[in-house]
Amino acid sequence: MGGQVSKQVERRKAISTQKKTLCDLQQGCGKEFPGCDYCPPDRKNWMSGLNPEKVHINKIVWPGTHDSATNKIGVPFITRPFAQCQSLSIYHQLVRGARVIDIRVQEDRRVCHGILLTYSVDVVINDIKRFLSETQSEVIILEIRTEFGHEDPPEFEKYLEDQLGEFLIHQDDHVFEKTIAELLPKRVICVWKPRKSPQPRAGGPLWSSGYLKDNWIDTDLPSTKFESNLKHLSEQPPVVSRKFFYRVENTVTPQADNPVLCVKPVTGRIHGYARLFITQCSSRGCADRLQILSTDFIDEDFVDACVGLTHARIEAKA
Repeated sequence: MGGQVSKQVERRKAISTQKKTLCDLQQGCGKEFPGCDYCPPDRKNWMSGLNPEKVHINKIVWPGTHDSATNKIGVPFITRPFAQCQSLSIYHQLVRGARVIDIRVQEDRRVCHGILLTYSVDVVINDIKRFLSETQSEVIILEIRTEFGHEDPPEFEKYLEDQLGEFLIHQDDHVFEKTIAELLPKRVICVWKPRKSPQPRAGGPLWSSGYLKDNWIDTDLPSTKFESNLKHLSEQPPVVSRKFFYRVENTVTPQADNPVLCVKPVTGRIHGYARLFITQCSSRGCADRLQILSTDFIDEDFVDACVGLTHARIEAKA
């Protein structure tokens, strides 16, 4: 018992030290980067506001959400705090400015996070179609994967094609070099990641798993995650020469051997340092590699930071 208590004390010290490390880094170097002062006048239509004829797909810094469809997961006040990573619906995340959505499903097409369940994926699709119907030039990356430990939903590829067919941008390496205007009226890059079913075919309406990569580090230590994100990002090719999307997640996650298991207070240890991360990308020479930046509990400042750097790239200031 005493050893366990001692271990927990050491864990709390490590977390406190790492939180201070990020705070000191921010105080020392600030949060300035090319485009940091830009604020989109309309987050719901921020791509349109940047001019679709000038916005190349590989120049966008895509604001994304992690475990996107968890706003109503589990039982309120009982299991929900252990799995909820977003408080907004998919529609309201898109209105706020998110453009990369991360969805996990199980065999009955219900969205899940681990063993906890929420609504049918139909809710997600309907929210996306509602948003698309209200906008004209906003492009979305929709990642759907079968959650670990679950079976693939039957005929799910056909379901996605039937539901989103008119909007789907077909798998094609040339897409990365194109502008939004060149892709319209197609507006959804849908990456389907089954566990056992065949990957989407080359040239088809869905994109295979190799087109959306990341280096997920499962930790609740904020500075460890922050530095790991920078290291792995620095090892990627620049966005202009890449034929896949690369995601960095500005999140930390609860650990089973730590008494703090609710998502919000844990991920809050790193949540406010997205602008610092972009600043460090600039100062360490890897800002030209940053592409998808995702977060829990997305807010306007996070969106503005991503859009600001995108604007600077378009204007050749970054």
